Amino acid sequence: MPHPIRCVLYDMDGLLLDTERFYTVVTQEIAAEYGKTFDWTLKSRIIGRKAHESARIIVETLELPITPDEYLKSRNGRLWELFPDTQPLPGATRLTQHLHEAGIPQAVATSSGQELYNIKTAHLQQWFNAFQTVVNGDDPEVKEGKPAPDIFLLAAKRLGFNPSECLVFEDAPSGTKAARTAGMAVVVVPDPNMDRSLYDPLPDQFLDSLEQFLPEHWGLPALTNSI
Repeated sequence: MPHPIRCVLYDMDGLLLDTERFYTVVTQEIAAEYGKTFDWTLKSRIIGRKAHESARIIVETLELPITPDEYLKSRNGRLWELFPDTQPLPGATRLTQHLHEAGIPQAVATSSGQELYNIKTAHLQQWFNAFQTVVNGDDPEVKEGKPAPDIFLLAAKRLGFNPSECLVFEDAPSGTKAARTAGMAVVVVPDPNMDRSLYDPLPDQFLDSLEQFLPEHWGLPALTNSI
């Protein structure tokens, strides 16, 4: 490590929360209504991006006879019914609560807009209190979405740290590139369906689960068995 890690930033969907499967199922449903197929070849291109950018790519690639806004309206209506059942991914609560109790500043930097973020986390507020700040994709200070570095740079700024002092957790190639461009270290926990060759630049570390993360390897307080 060229610099000591003093704060930790997290993507949310597919990293902290098990929501990506909802996006996949709903998008597959919409595509099927027009005789199209949404698969991981396309999903790998949109994962981690802002909603409207993802919608544009889907509509154009699948040649759907609807606008990106119409796609999002249909998608969001279905997602709102699913998100109240969102659960943390393995290792997410243990790691974040441990670092919170150890006094390590943490932030969420998610491409999700404020409205969807609120729906996803409404039943998880006690856990999300572990994060000092949350930056959403529709924050007016986030000029460009991932893979641009804006959202991570803003999260670091609001926590009061330089990019070189931040460790980012991501699951998507776009988010990994954003973190690297921001000058931050990055650990990636990809979906098992994701082709790891799509990560360019490469992260500092790939993990199969947050349960495998060893904070002490990054100069952070080690996990204890009591957590």
